[in-house]
Amino acid sequence: MIGLLCFVLTVLASPFKSKSRLDAENAALRHQLIVLRRKVRGRAQLTNNDRWFFVQLYRWFPSILQVLTIIRPETLVRWHRAGFRHYWRWKSQRRGGRPQIDADLRGLIRQMEHGESILGCAAHPWRIAQARV
Repeated sequence: MIGLLCFVLTVLASPFKSKSRLDAENAALRHQLIVLRRKVRGRAQLTNNDRWFFVQLYRWFPSILQVLTIIRPETLVRWHRAGFRHYWRWKSQRRGGRPQIDADLRGLIRQMEHGESILGCAAHPWRIAQARV
């Protein structure tokens, strides 16, 4: 009885849904059928392309969570968050190139550059030779 009542309410509410939302729900239902037809034994195996498809549909139409039957909505949200984390981890990783120099070493190089040597004249023996000539 409750199932029939839900069905009647859904049929009455369907004219108020947007066309693109209905198309997204139909696409999700069709894709679930494709996945179920593809299953070999027991459990349906989702490929990465299937996961990507459902995540993109969820990103554009969050209301498809009500239509999904072979995937729990929490699972889909978890995939979406994991993809977000992977993207920003990839985006923020260091690229190749010269490694950073420590701040202490940079300070020492700048001191030596400006002639304020810590070690005195022994650090610059060529300057001693130039002074004698």
